[in-house]
Amino acid sequence: MTVSPDHITFLGIGAIGLPMALRLQDAGFQVTGVDPFPGPRARATAEGLPNEEQPLSAKASTAVIVMVADGDQLQHALDGDAQTGAPGLLSLMLPEAVLIIMSTVGPDAVRAAADRAGEFGIDVLDVPVTGGIAGVVAGTLRMLASGPREVLDSRRAVLESLGTVIDCGERIGDGQSYKMVNQLLCSVHIVAAAEALSLAGRLGLDQDTVLKAMTAGAANSWMLGDRGPRMLDGIDAQVASAVGIFVKDTALVAEVAENLDIELSMLPAAARRFAEAADLGHVRRDDSQVMRTYDA
Repeated sequence: MTVSPDHITFLGIGAIGLPMALRLQDAGFQVTGVDPFPGPRARATAEGLPNEEQPLSAKASTAVIVMVADGDQLQHALDGDAQTGAPGLLSLMLPEAVLIIMSTVGPDAVRAAADRAGEFGIDVLDVPVTGGIAGVVAGTLRMLASGPREVLDSRRAVLESLGTVIDCGERIGDGQSYKMVNQLLCSVHIVAAAEALSLAGRLGLDQDTVLKAMTAGAANSWMLGDRGPRMLDGIDAQVASAVGIFVKDTALVAEVAENLDIELSMLPAAARRFAEAADLGHVRRDDSQVMRTYDA
């Protein structure tokens, strides 16, 4: 298999992974998507993205991007499955390749992955993203990147094809730590926006008018301005970031906070609302639909 400096293996071509892989392909990189499930692979094929069930293309890639759901899936992706014989990335990757972890899995999981990759002489970048599907489509993802500066610089062109790189320092795991702070703020701000607009409705006010008034003054927040219109669009609002993401991420932030022995008083309230939205059947709907938990 011929090694190409422009070849990227992209593992995890789900709701956000597929548009990311397609954007990299549109930027001129040779990209192969990887997913164990036939549904995502079929969607990738329909979009013109070469794909495979197992990451065999990693043998010829100088960058391997992982976009999976959690730490267990990350570990499985790296080490494979002994029972099924599915190979792991670390057994396939070139020593000069860089493993770019773009999933939100927490600092400990990424540091463990970096230690494991180090046994194979493989460099790692910790680059969780924020901005959701809308950010991918617009090319405005913000990537919270940590890792050795020379490694980051060597793959900067790949990352900047997706959006803006935020340099979070050279210590692996700090990108994830930045993302924990980000997700704490985002979850609280989304729920605060939902609560405020729900209060406006109960007061008998026109919610659209209230939203315009609040976003024009000191009460505004980025989440109110961005999510507010979709909250008022209703249950079928276009999905830019799903409720399920915040169910997962608020639990992850809570775990990190517990390990650090810090009380985050706002997080449990936000997490409860997202869990309630999921219980109502909205787990795959836009995260703005956490507002439905305030319906009478």
